[in-house]
Amino acid sequence: MKTVAELLQPVESDLEDLLSDLRNLIGAGHPILQAAAEHLFSAGGKRLRPGIVLLLSRALDPAGALGSRHRRLAEITEMIHTASLVHDDVVDEADTRRGVATVHSRFNSRVAVLAGDFLFAQASWHLANLDNLEVVKLLSRVIMDLAEGEVRQGLFRYDTGQSLETYLEKSYCKTASLMANSARAAGVLSGLPEPELDLLYQFGRQLGLAFQVVDDILDFTGDDAQLGKPAASDLASGTLTAPVLYAMEQQPLLAVLIEREFSELEDLPQALALVRQSDGIQRSRQLAEGFARQAGECLAFLPPSESRKALLALPEFVLSRLY
Repeated sequence: MKTVAELLQPVESDLEDLLSDLRNLIGAGHPILQAAAEHLFSAGGKRLRPGIVLLLSRALDPAGALGSRHRRLAEITEMIHTASLVHDDVVDEADTRRGVATVHSRFNSRVAVLAGDFLFAQASWHLANLDNLEVVKLLSRVIMDLAEGEVRQGLFRYDTGQSLETYLEKSYCKTASLMANSARAAGVLSGLPEPELDLLYQFGRQLGLAFQVVDDILDFTGDDAQLGKPAASDLASGTLTAPVLYAMEQQPLLAVLIEREFSELEDLPQALALVRQSDGIQRSRQLAEGFARQAGECLAFLPPSESRKALLALPEFVLSRLY
């Protein structure tokens, strides 16, 4: 199976330009914020989100070209994503992400919160300068969703009464909203009609949900190196994901362990064993496969191109992380 870098091959040089542009956009400001931002953009992320915007932009252009506003949209998408990660890491008290020291462990929490705010503010400023009200609304919605997703996650910690619906709404806010709304925004800048804009939105939404469910499965099946964080860290912190919600239907004891917040020494290992013994992981895999399939179906209207081929390979790639 291809890697992200191979999939994003058609926009490889666009992504290199994007990183150097981001460093310039963050540019001369406060030296610590600048150092924090530099650190973020060189921390070796997958760049999947701006990559999707760039691929869509080229796939939608009759000549396969990339306009300056689409380029800027991809940069804004990466800024918003990065800002949300910085804040996430502070909330989760994570010391590393993908093996690289997080901003707050490298500087301190105050700097990390400010660096995240700074990136959100920068993104908003560049967004306003696109002079397209529709796009401003779409991406402002994402910033609201990201905050709401984080708040929801906090409110539902150790809450065994939450439904799969609640989990998917939170997953949409935290992961899928950015993919969905930035995909639609790329279509708005390309002047697409409403039905096709909706297909782009659905593509990003379903792909984002598949991505999140796969992440949540890997929390139980992956090793620390693959995850870039300790395995089962979500469950340990009381975040209940699809595998756990499904497992609770079969294993009533699991809910008991969660409700007492794993207060006994053996609670967490026992909870992990219960999830792995149930069909929660299998059912979550089917859930992710459904989302991935729907995502692929949304792009049938795109004309043939290298970029379209790469986009159609993305749902399969998301699932391949499980095998």
